[in-house]
Amino acid sequence: MFHAVAKDATLCPGADIRGVLDSSFTRVPADAPGKVPTGCGFWRNAWPENPAWKSVAVGLGHDTAYWTEFLCALAEADPDMAVNIEHEDAAYSRTEGLAPAAENPHTAAAGL
Repeated sequence: MFHAVAKDATLCPGADIRGVLDSSFTRVPADAPGKVPTGCGFWRNAWPENPAWKSVAVGLGHDTAYWTEFLCALAEADPDMAVNIEHEDAAYSRTEGLAPAAENPHTAAAGL
C-alpha cells in the first residue's frame, strides 16, 4: 500500500429500492454547455435529482468509530501512512468542505 484516501458517502431515501449501484445517472449530451471531460475521452454523467447515495464530507456519512477503525487498520499496515482527503460533497464549496473532512479524521485519530 502506498497511500490511502479518505472519502465518505451516505445513503439517501430510495437506496433500498434502487440500491447503491444507482442506474438513474444520465449521459450529458455531447453539445451541452460546460461539459467537463473526465479523461481518456469520456465525459461525466448527469447526477440524478434523487440519487440513492451521495458523496459527503469525511465524517458526515460514517461516524467517528468507523474512521477510528479505518485509521487503526492503516496504522497496522504502515504507521506513517499518508491519508489524502477526497472532497466531493456538493453541499460545500471546494474549501468549506475541507474543514469537517479534516476535523473528523483528526478526532478519530485521537481515539487510537
